[in-house]
Amino acid sequence: MVEDQQFGVLNALDVAKTQLYHFTAIVIAGMGFFTDAYDLFCISMVTKLLGRIYYHKASTEKPGTLPPEVAGAVNGVALCGTLIGQLFFGWLGDKLGRRRVYGITLIIMTFCSLGSGISFGNSPKGVMTTLCFFRFWLGVGIGGDYPLSATIMSEYANKKTRGAFIAAVFAMQGFGILVGGIVALIFSSIFDHHFPSPIYSADPDGSTAPQADYLWRIILMAGALPAVITYYWRMKMPETARYTALVAKNIKQAIEDMLKVLQVDLEADKQLIAQQNVRDPKTDYGLFSKGFLRRHGLPFLGTTSTWFLLDIAFYSQNLFQKEIFSEIGWIPKATTMNAINEVYKIARAQTLIALWSTIPGYWFTVAFIDTMGRFTIQLMGFFFMTVFMFALALPYEYWTKPGNDIGFVIIYSLTFFFANFGPNVTTFVVPAEIFPARLRTTCHGISAAAGKAGAIVGAFGFLYAAQSKDKTKTDAGYPPGIGVKNSLIVLGFINFAGMLMTFLVPESKGKSLEELSGENVNDETASSMVATSGKNLRHK
Repeated sequence: MVEDQQFGVLNALDVAKTQLYHFTAIVIAGMGFFTDAYDLFCISMVTKLLGRIYYHKASTEKPGTLPPEVAGAVNGVALCGTLIGQLFFGWLGDKLGRRRVYGITLIIMTFCSLGSGISFGNSPKGVMTTLCFFRFWLGVGIGGDYPLSATIMSEYANKKTRGAFIAAVFAMQGFGILVGGIVALIFSSIFDHHFPSPIYSADPDGSTAPQADYLWRIILMAGALPAVITYYWRMKMPETARYTALVAKNIKQAIEDMLKVLQVDLEADKQLIAQQNVRDPKTDYGLFSKGFLRRHGLPFLGTTSTWFLLDIAFYSQNLFQKEIFSEIGWIPKATTMNAINEVYKIARAQTLIALWSTIPGYWFTVAFIDTMGRFTIQLMGFFFMTVFMFALALPYEYWTKPGNDIGFVIIYSLTFFFANFGPNVTTFVVPAEIFPARLRTTCHGISAAAGKAGAIVGAFGFLYAAQSKDKTKTDAGYPPGIGVKNSLIVLGFINFAGMLMTFLVPESKGKSLEELSGENVNDETASSMVATSGKNLRHK
């Protein structure tokens, strides 16, 4: 019968040995995340430069700074676009298939990366408006990559190493952040050597060499290159067999697609192809229906809430680490260096953090996720993020004293390590495993969009909250905030809340996607499966 035949196809995927195409798929999907991370986080290295170039005021004794509303827009608009892209392309991936819409995201990312670099205008407002326009649509393309890449990798992988494969795709973000820092280091060094700017003065002609306007454009436009390289290979990928068999109900095509890329034995299943169009009304429930909520309600709450809470902390730390490092003295004050040198210092700090904490954290998860399990790694990560955030915040006055900045940076780096050897990866992996195939990219997209909602809260909230409580010390018109110390305390409590919500997330280690999602099983079995998240909560 059809269920036996479907399970024959899918079981072949679950037990298939790790093959060359698995690694090929990791690279193809991972290069999208490499580009995503580069494009999202490179903006943090050029915002100071944008302020010096376009908002220089010769009447003051300090470098130009982006006005608060402009800084918020430049940092946050791509996140808003990402949220929309996650929802839209997540829904589209379930309606049209993963592969059919997979290349569209790269096309958007390529053109908008280039567009960001050629942002035009006759005034600072015009340039910033154009930049925000392109970065919004860049975010839409980036957002689409989340549900599609995660789902494609989960549906290709075998159940023994599925977690490591999905995590490896996401771990390419670390290299994107690293390369973004390296690109900024290289070009800022070149520009500073050939077009040096004087230290800031109140000279009416300003303090920034005109050539510095090219620097930020080159850094942003470089994000188009990996997207262009990856497009051809994405278009050659066949549709995933799980989508074709379970959603499109074309088992013959699913077998043909599998045989193109994987060495599996499916001869016996071909005899049952004529029975492929049977649908089971008991498992054919829609999104947010009673059947969906009964089977997946608690896990869905777990994946959305933990991703939301994580990204508040994670994006606050990533996008505004330059402010934090300046506050504790690891990056010199802006008035002591020229604009291009400031880009170099910020990029160097980001590169060191990526090299010694961000990237190792990602690959620790890849190495241990299929042995330790998703639940354990996520709980551990949130726990240590909470501990280290309070370790930074409570003795904050100590860290700001001369000579203590290195200790601060080490502990700060550990929060990134355990974010990535923890919930930053697992929140991406689990939604690609526990939901039905016909709703998988939609549910992953909604979970990811909840995360980006948290990132928006972090981007805009931390921008204002971290300002000095002393009105006389705020920059460029920012209203007084609660200060960096209290902002870090708030982030510590947010991480603790994420640890609690993790108990709603079921463990998916070592199980097939169909076993996790309850597809082709009866109501009683599916209900007992979803109860694992409730069991985690009761045994807290």
